[in-house]
Amino acid sequence: MASPITNKQRRIKLSKFLALLLRHQPERFALELDEAGWASLSRVLEILNDLSNFRWADRSDVMHVAQEGTGDGKKRFEVNAGRIRALYGHSLERRVEYKPVRPPTRLYHGTSPEALGAIRRAGLQPMGRQYVHLSPDRETALRVGSRHTPHPVLIIVRAAKAHEAGIAFYHPEEGVYLAEPIPPAYLHKNA
Repeated sequence: MASPITNKQRRIKLSKFLALLLRHQPERFALELDEAGWASLSRVLEILNDLSNFRWADRSDVMHVAQEGTGDGKKRFEVNAGRIRALYGHSLERRVEYKPVRPPTRLYHGTSPEALGAIRRAGLQPMGRQYVHLSPDRETALRVGSRHTPHPVLIIVRAAKAHEAGIAFYHPEEGVYLAEPIPPAYLHKNA
């Protein structure tokens, strides 16, 4: 077995493809996901081997990306019992289910200044994904928000109060919380 990929560009390329495959377009590659988003790891490896620009990727490379990520501290995939799935970020029609959790008192969301008006009117919405994505700390939320704008705005989510009002929260990975849409009453902009 080859050693895990060490080239960061290859890790990122593989991670992005796995996201496409497991989060957004499994049907494009004839990949079946079960109700919890799991797919056969051997089938994923077959798909990679059939694509000329991923023939270099083997099981150890996929495991490396699943366990170590791309170096940004976020775990995006999990592997268990010969199966693999994306932990969050799905845009599939069929909803991926998670076990509900009690969230911390506050969670955070980084966004662009341009989105602030819509968020004040309608609250936080999944925007093409299945769930609203939230961060457990300010720094992570601002880093996520900076992917969309050079000057992100920090939204503070009164998560415990929203949870008490019946909004479901999920915690699929250490640095990510997911939630159902969150009304404006549970949000405020960091001053």
